[in-house]
Amino acid sequence: MTLQLYAHPFSSYCQKALVALYENATPFEFRMLSPEHPSNVREFEALWPIRRFPLLRDGARVVQEATIIIEYLQLHHPGPVALLPDDAGLALEARRLDRFFDNYVSTPQQKLVFDCMRAESDRDPMGVADARRMLETAYRWLDGELEGREWATGDRFTLADCAAAPALFYADWSHPIDPAFERVHAYRRRLLARPSFARAVDEARPYRPLFPLGAPDRD
Repeated sequence: MTLQLYAHPFSSYCQKALVALYENATPFEFRMLSPEHPSNVREFEALWPIRRFPLLRDGARVVQEATIIIEYLQLHHPGPVALLPDDAGLALEARRLDRFFDNYVSTPQQKLVFDCMRAESDRDPMGVADARRMLETAYRWLDGELEGREWATGDRFTLADCAAAPALFYADWSHPIDPAFERVHAYRRRLLARPSFARAVDEARPYRPLFPLGAPDRD
């Protein structure tokens, strides 16, 4: 049975899973989650009542969470690009940085977006300020971490880069990366040029008007 990915192309975590699929040209069926595709939404909600995407379906097996989807693909549908190195120490480094991008870049970035979507009376100025400080700290730390590295962990593209690509893409839209962090900017450009992520970005392009903070006229 063909793999099925329940997702939306504009979602950062869906893009993270898509990058892994595109890196290895893994065959799959994209199950669009939107009001225009109600049957997909019903299937998705029946499979995963938590209703957080992406969700991968492989026959009777259902796999939640983008990181776990990527690890599952490597175990059960491996391709030429190993996104988790065979060396346990290098794999741990990829997982460490995957957690960094999800927890300290994507999470505060999404705080800014979700707060903007609230009614004015329900907004959380303190939480937004904390999120901006977290992003500034994350950018600064990452700029040092990237010294001498082409990709997040070194000279090979891994799980960590699948996480970094959409995280930094949307983070720079939401809280611009200081020009002083030249290594972060250069890394973001390399990610945008990577064919797997470039494809995900292009597929999401029609949905840019949906970005609550206003999508910039770039990237």
